Amino acid sequence: MNILYHVPLSPFCRKVRLSLAEKKIEVQLVEERYWELDADFLRRNPAGKVPVLKMDGKIFSESSAICEYLEEIHPTPSLLPEDAETRFEVRRLVSWFDDKFHDEVTANLLYERVNRKIHGSGYPVSANVKAGSKAIKFHLDYLAWLLDNRRWLAGDVMSLADFAAAAHFSSLDYICDVDWNRSAAVKDWYATLKSRPAFRSILADNVPGFPQPNHYSNLDF
Repeated sequence: MNILYHVPLSPFCRKVRLSLAEKKIEVQLVEERYWELDADFLRRNPAGKVPVLKMDGKIFSESSAICEYLEEIHPTPSLLPEDAETRFEVRRLVSWFDDKFHDEVTANLLYERVNRKIHGSGYPVSANVKAGSKAIKFHLDYLAWLLDNRRWLAGDVMSLADFAAAAHFSSLDYICDVDWNRSAAVKDWYATLKSRPAFRSILADNVPGFPQPNHYSNLDF
């Protein structure tokens, strides 16, 4: 049995979960309290980060590397376009969300509101929360601009770029930090994605101490 060591609200774990589910690769989800630096976990990934995928007796880490590996060994359905220019755009947008969006939004909202409590590291820093709330508006507007010019984020077909973005937004939606009324195009894009079978396990997540909001798993918002 394939095993994915993960944290439910981690966008990096969710990106891998979406890729696995889209490709219909069965996997057992095992929650990993990575911040406790358990010796067994550190043997699986000395970097001390999730996700970690155990597949065919081998260990794989780093979410983007895992997703590209899955693309190579299970190319159908494809999440990376064939032409080099669009493939570049997918990778650019994956980096945008996993780096820029993560640093400006996810770290300031999700990590402050949720991770601090779970890790026992104190209360949210209000300045960080304010910065994240301001930054997400810019990113929502950027998505709206992309979707005004494209069917999906990177082009005419759904790709890993859409999963990377949806992984972050779904985590933030769980704590009600996304203003879906800011852009009808972005709201429609997310509604289409969360209606896919690959999203089912993510919409079923429940985090102790943080009850799932009523709208979160509602496919019609």
